[in-house]
Parts: sequence; C-alpha cells; structure tokens
Amino acid sequence: MATITAALVKELRERTGAGMLDCKKALETNDGDIEKAIDYLREKGITKAVKKAGRIAAEGLIFDAVTPDHKKAVILEFNSETDFVAKNEEFKEFGRKLVKLALERNAHQLEELNEAQIEGDKKVSEALTELIAKIGENMSLRRLAVVVAKDGFVQTYSHLGGKLGVIVEMSGEATEANLEKAKNIAMHVAAMDPKYLSEEEVTASDLEHEKEIARKQLEEEGNPA
Repeated sequence: MATITAALVKELRERTGAGMLDCKKALETNDGDIEKAIDYLREKGITKAVKKAGRIAAEGLIFDAVTPDHKKAVILEFNSETDFVAKNEEFKEFGRKLVKLALERNAHQLEELNEAQIEGDKKVSEALTELIAKIGENMSLRRLAVVVAKDGFVQTYSHLGGKLGVIVEMSGEATEANLEKAKNIAMHVAAMDPKYLSEEEVTASDLEHEKEIARKQLEEEGNPA
C-alpha cells in the first residue's frame, strides 16, 4: 500500500474542499492515486466541484486588471514561500503595481514584464530582488495571462481573496448589465472549473466518465440508475 503523506492529503483537500478524514480515506482506498481519490469523493457525494492541480496558488495571490473599455484584461500569479508573506501589504501592493504595469506596457510574457521599467530606470526583476531582500523570503512571478476581446468585451473576477482568478470574454457591448452577467459567469467558472464552453465540445470519454460517476452517486443514495 502506498504511503499517504500529509502533503498528499493537503493537496486533495485543496482540490476538492473535502474534510481531512474523508481525503485520507479516499487516498487509502485508492492506493494513493489522487485522481482516483477525487472520483471516489465525487461518487460518494462528498464533493461536487473539483479544482485542477495548479489552479490555486498554494502560497501567493492572483492579481487582475482590465482596461476601462473592457477590451483587454491581464491576470498575474505572484508566489511567495508562506501565506504570512502573501498577506503582507507590501507584497500585495507590488502585485497590484505589476499587473497594472503589464496592462499598460502590453506585456504578454513574464520575460517582457520582468524587463519592464517600474520605477525610473529600475526593472521589475530588480525591484523584485530588492523586495525579496527586504522581506527576507523568496518570491516569484509564476504565470501571466492576457486576453484581448476581438468582437466584444472582457471581465475579470478574483475568488477566495485572490487565490484564484478568472477572465471571461463575451460578445456584445460592455454595458453595466452585460458586465454583471460576465462577472456572474466568471464566478461560476471559479466555483465549478468547467472544461468546455458548450455541450458540443464535450468529448465522448469525458461524458461517459461523468455518467459513470452520476450512476455511482445514485447507487450510494439507494437509487440505482
């Protein structure tokens, strides 16, 4: 039997939101296979929404920015070693500056952002090195994503206090009503982590996989499919 480590239990808890004992049992039942453990928890009805590995910054925050006309949006993952530093106001202020800078300077890659000037002639990479020395903990820019609306607009949403971020692109005008609708869709994406935009895009294998889980859920409830 595989060794069930505390780190493995923690990862499963982060991805499913299930309790520690439920996660430990799921891993023990499935010999430490985290993907099978996720299916086990879903089949038992213990968890509904499952987050993909890597969607949430374990230690750090997600920052987002959007242009006033909602034609372009940027999302940035800024990591730290500990949650304590992620709550530090200097850390958060630096993250807010960086995502706005990426939006203003049209940076589409982390390399471009690192080379951008943030204070006078000082590059972002240099400012980050200074912040690391000041706070005494390693930090890194992990991911940067940019979405430019072609025929429509974009809207952003930050979930769980900056632990997860979403950009939604929609057709139509960026009216107050449409922006609110896009935000609601982004909230749903953050909560449910859908793989597809429409029913037509769903693969046969994924559809069968979900049907099998639904059948087992019914069996658990005493209602055979």
